[in-house]
Amino acid sequence: MNHSIYSADRSTHVKIVVVALVAGIAVAGLGITARATGSDEGLTQSARVIKAGKPVVITSSNASLVR
Repeated sequence: MNHSIYSADRSTHVKIVVVALVAGIAVAGLGITARATGSDEGLTQSARVIKAGKPVVITSSNASLVR
């Protein structure tokens, strides 16, 4: 067994890559599972009803306004 990454052969590098991929997939899977099984009680949205107020009169004039 090679104890240095510099003198390792091809099969050792492949083993390292495979272990890293398996670990990454496991962490991602656990994260997705933990996210999916969590309660959604605080995340629910409710519709707000906005009622119309008093009518507003909008007027227009052709006079130019300079400020």
